[in-house]
Amino acid sequence: MAGAKNHDYHILEPDIWPLIGSISALTFTTGMVLFMHEMPSWQIVLGLGIAGLIATFFSWWSNVVKEAHRGDHTPVVQLHMRYGMILFIASEVMFFVGWFWAFFDFALFPAPIRELSDNVWENLIGQEGAAALATFPPEGIEVLDPFSLPLLNTLILLCSGTTVTWAHHALLHGDRDGLKKGLWATVALGALFTAIQAYEYGLAPFGFGGNTYSSAFYMATGFHGFHVLVGTIFLIVCLVRAYKGHFTPRQHFGFEAAAWYWHFVDVVWLFLFVAVYIWGGWGAPVH
Repeated sequence: MAGAKNHDYHILEPDIWPLIGSISALTFTTGMVLFMHEMPSWQIVLGLGIAGLIATFFSWWSNVVKEAHRGDHTPVVQLHMRYGMILFIASEVMFFVGWFWAFFDFALFPAPIRELSDNVWENLIGQEGAAALATFPPEGIEVLDPFSLPLLNTLILLCSGTTVTWAHHALLHGDRDGLKKGLWATVALGALFTAIQAYEYGLAPFGFGGNTYSSAFYMATGFHGFHVLVGTIFLIVCLVRAYKGHFTPRQHFGFEAAAWYWHFVDVVWLFLFVAVYIWGGWGAPVH
């Protein structure tokens, strides 16, 4: 028959959610611009954008799960989904490379406006101010003790990497009870990491902005914290699906993608801990 399917690929049916997602993303960014400029009605625009994005995420990925149960995810489709997840994680790696690049640039070349000569810079802000800004972290900044809460969070993430691996191996061997326990432990550790990081921010002796050290610190660690939150939600969805009987030893890409993402988050934190907390604050007074 002319309409018969004679290939292993999944041809998607027309769907409204890509359009809704695009409109919601535009609404969200517009709301953020209105918020940053303190313009009226930003709450409504931003709220609509967030609501639209959440609805898109839920509905679009629900459709993906339904497609998997219909048998649309053939081995070829699963292979290409793995390629897609690998490329996504690679793009996330480059995202963090940008923050590390900025941090090392500020640390190794601590001159805010390097195009200006020393004389011009001293005339602008005074000799003492120029000398203070030529150090990293800037003089007067107290840094967080890396071997206190940051070290604790490092151990928590390392433990979470072992628990998600436990859950993966349990799934591969048909141990659904081990799968659930491993996911519960990983979700709990991820939530604990987020709570400790929020507490750490509350204790931090420096605020966001005002100098290159605090800006780079909060942007790098804050975006990582956001990724931990996203990964935790990812694993919660996998936990709910596990209780519904989803995933088999032969077909469980949804869980595998979540595990890959979580391991990526773990590795990024190790680099942050060494570069930002230990090396970046070396020689500065500890809070």
